Amino acid sequence: MRVILISDVPKLGKKGDIKEVADGYGRNFLIARGLAVMESDASKKILEKQKEEAAEIDAEKRKEAEELKKVLETKTLEFKVKAKEGRVSGSISTKQIEEALKKQGITIDKRKIKDNEPLNSLGIYKIRVELYKDVIGIIKVRLIEE
Repeated sequence: MRVILISDVPKLGKKGDIKEVADGYGRNFLIARGLAVMESDASKKILEKQKEEAAEIDAEKRKEAEELKKVLETKTLEFKVKAKEGRVSGSISTKQIEEALKKQGITIDKRKIKDNEPLNSLGIYKIRVELYKDVIGIIKVRLIEE
């Protein structure tokens, strides 16, 4: 029996895959639990339409991420910190970077900030931010003494 998976099934496949499975497994487990539908011409057409819509959404999100990347590359975040002999007491966290971006009208989740090294000395740092799947933006963070 050939089925089209509606959602990811461990050890079988991902959403949208067409798989050959045993009749009992397909009917009694996959279809009964709403994890798959039987393959037919109508279901193939629906699957193709869903894939096209997903590709359009993916392209749109990628375009937005590319635009945000260009905006981020022009920004430099400045943090005034207490320092002694070039060493900062404490460090700047991803949460502080997120809040500084939010003040400038840019919303980025702190978990998307990839460089987790502590910013604990004066100077300029380049921080990588994952904006979308393969779109990585760079934020300049400058630490200056109060």
